[in-house]
Amino acid sequence: MSSAAPSRPSARGSVQRIAEVQRSPAPMYFRYAARSARALRPRFRAAQGQHFAARSLRPITGRSSKPAVARRRRRITRRTRIVWAAFAAATTLVTGVLILGDGGAPRGLVAASQGTIDDLAARRSGDPVQPREAALDRARWKGIVIHHSGSPVGDPDAIERQHLSFGYASLGYHFVIGNGHGYGDGVIHVGPRWNRQQPGAHVAGGDGPWYNEHAIGICLVGNGDRRPFTDRQLRELVALVRRLQQSLGIPAGAVHLHADLAAVNSPGRYFPAAEFEAQLLR
Repeated sequence: MSSAAPSRPSARGSVQRIAEVQRSPAPMYFRYAARSARALRPRFRAAQGQHFAARSLRPITGRSSKPAVARRRRRITRRTRIVWAAFAAATTLVTGVLILGDGGAPRGLVAASQGTIDDLAARRSGDPVQPREAALDRARWKGIVIHHSGSPVGDPDAIERQHLSFGYASLGYHFVIGNGHGYGDGVIHVGPRWNRQQPGAHVAGGDGPWYNEHAIGICLVGNGDRRPFTDRQLRELVALVRRLQQSLGIPAGAVHLHADLAAVNSPGRYFPAAEFEAQLLR
């Protein structure tokens, strides 16, 4: 008994079934969904990018860093105030020592031997020219010589360093009077040679040895060839010279400018020689 071979679908039937499937509602829905997805994809990607960008800008901890910056600034401000307060206190202390003199200060401190003629008189029992480390040698001193430092600014320490570089044992002048540039205007510095009643090292020329041994050297800070000295400098100079004349019996004829004794321009062409000489004791 022969079995019948299975029937194959005809080509026409296959085409019909494909057409029916294509016309069915479900495939139409999927095709519409696919088209909609393709249309919405650019919008979705843009929204997704904005979402991640917003998250990347959000602080990690969720707390602002402004309070920390403000606290740091406050710490810096407090530290700066402390430093400036310490600096002001140190400056005040040093200034007080320089003004009040050497009450308990070590010997050699500049404040112990500086001031106007009245200040020196108050500190030295009424005698501004009284030496601090030796008795006044009245037999030694026969004259006075006036100098300038040759520089527009300066102080006794700077002048002494220069003299040490020349080989001197210490400051060569007995007195130095400041001009307000590096040293107080009109402030008189009493040098160690005067306090110890030692010869000076301030006069050049052939007669220098005798004048260094017997004449008191007074230096005005400044350059008298370039500009005049200050009024206060000259006022304190006259007061000091008159006091030395009075204490030591030095006549006006024994008060010299350095230029009178050596081939130098000290104390310079702006020094008022005639006015100065008119105020000396006769």
